[in-house]
Amino acid sequence: MSHHHDTHDLTHLYEGDQSKLYSGVLAHHEDINSDESRAKVKRIWKVTGILTLITIIEVFAGLMLYTSNANVPHVLIITFFVAFTLLKAYYIVKVFMHLGDETKVFAKFVLFPMLLVVWLAVVLLVDSTYHLGIGETFGHTVKAIVGGH
Repeated sequence: MSHHHDTHDLTHLYEGDQSKLYSGVLAHHEDINSDESRAKVKRIWKVTGILTLITIIEVFAGLMLYTSNANVPHVLIITFFVAFTLLKAYYIVKVFMHLGDETKVFAKFVLFPMLLVVWLAVVLLVDSTYHLGIGETFGHTVKAIVGGH
């Protein structure tokens, strides 16, 4: 019995020889010279420029803080770099990972676990800092008791 494949049904390309997948039959790309394609390329270059600018600002701020003896609170420095890093992550996820083109529910479904991971990292850092302080205090107490200094 021979199989007759409908020309509109392209699932037969997934069977057998996988090289058929790369023949261009399943390509859903528009013409590279179309207005839609040009708009997408323009958007990618715009976001690349924004990411480059943010990175230059971060590097410049880091060099300025490193070379100067500015009395800037450590928390402010960390907040600055985390905010700029999150801004870059937002653009990367939205444009290059195409999460901005997805439905809001799916975007939340992907981002919510990410927020939990960030929350876990912050909690672990705060907790470890607390325990390091306890160890140092306890060590000084033992040394003072045993050593008498």
